[in-house]
Amino acid sequence: MNELTPFQREFRQAMSSRTSAVNIITTAGDHGRLGLTVTAACSVTDEPPTVLVCVNRKSATRDIFVKNGRMGLNILAGEQEELARHFSGQTNVPMAERFEWDLWEDLSGVPVLRDARVALAGRVANSVEQGTHTVLFLEVEGIRMRDDAAGLVYDRRNFHLVGA
Repeated sequence: MNELTPFQREFRQAMSSRTSAVNIITTAGDHGRLGLTVTAACSVTDEPPTVLVCVNRKSATRDIFVKNGRMGLNILAGEQEELARHFSGQTNVPMAERFEWDLWEDLSGVPVLRDARVALAGRVANSVEQGTHTVLFLEVEGIRMRDDAAGLVYDRRNFHLVGA
């Protein structure tokens, strides 16, 4: 791995000050079932309803999202910090075991978290390589929402509750 330049370090520090919703993206299909915690996700357009998600190109999971062609975006509720840690690789829980927990349901052919604040699911309509990351465009086909949940955000390298 190349050492970061001072400007890259400064950029990363600046981005860590950007408060972001915490999400788990999921996929299931011929190439496997998996999930990954991400904070780089946002809406793109409502015609057709589309969101984007950024995944590091070095991530072993990236190709599976692209090859399966279907993805869920789970915007986490405040009580789901532990799940965010599992799917960011901070624990030693195997991926298959994470999907055995009674937390999941199907939405448009994709596993989504039953208690997520918002769950979106659909097809990966496009992907674009940009620097170290792949930008995946999810064309949304299904939506589930909870009105009673606080949100989980990440700011300055820590989790925080919002709207509690």
